[in-house]
Amino acid sequence: MIPMHIHQATIVNLDQLVPLFDAYRQFYAQPSDLSGARAFLSERLKRAQSTIFLALDEAGAALGFTQLYPSFTSTRMQRIFILNDLYVAPERRKLGVGKALLAAAADFARTEGAARLTLSTAIDNLTAQNIYEANGWVRETAFYSYNLALS
Repeated sequence: MIPMHIHQATIVNLDQLVPLFDAYRQFYAQPSDLSGARAFLSERLKRAQSTIFLALDEAGAALGFTQLYPSFTSTRMQRIFILNDLYVAPERRKLGVGKALLAAAADFARTEGAARLTLSTAIDNLTAQNIYEANGWVRETAFYSYNLALS
């Protein structure tokens, strides 16, 4: 594990977050859109619609991020968080950054009194699946996920 600092990002961190967020989107076959990424993240932060954790190295360079969206579980009548995004810069992978970001997300959710964290990842993203499972995440087998495209 490399020395790093993980903190909850604010609007001040946009310049560090935008390139990582854009690279994350490109990983999922979306075209690069730095201005769109900046606008999207800015709105989420200004409106407190997501919680973003940013990993920085000792020199302050961005290593990776994770973004959580708040939701609720009706059956347990509690808050949950959707870990929607986790991304580590390719040259910084396998150094403990992803593990540290997952731990920060779990600590935050516990502090907020959440019942659980939940996430989805691509079926062929074996690297992500391995890190999640190595860190205590359990693959859901009791439910199917469905989506309805609206545009």
